Amino acid sequence: MQQTSKFGIYLNPAESRVVRINSPYWIPPEPEWVLLTPEVNATLLQIRELAREQGASPDPDAITWGRIPLLD
Repeated sequence: MQQTSKFGIYLNPAESRVVRINSPYWIPPEPEWVLLTPEVNATLLQIRELAREQGASPDPDAITWGRIPLLD
């Protein structure tokens, strides 16, 4: 399935928010959202460290979990 290549943890750097995507229900739009890791089971601690290593967030320690939007 091609959609599985889009699964992972996505970061919205402007909002310091991450979401876990493991179904094709909603794929975060670029450029607002950046695929941080394809590892859907990454912990918040691991996610913050990845964001720090990749320079993906101005304040990795402020990153929190977000929620995917409800679609009509």
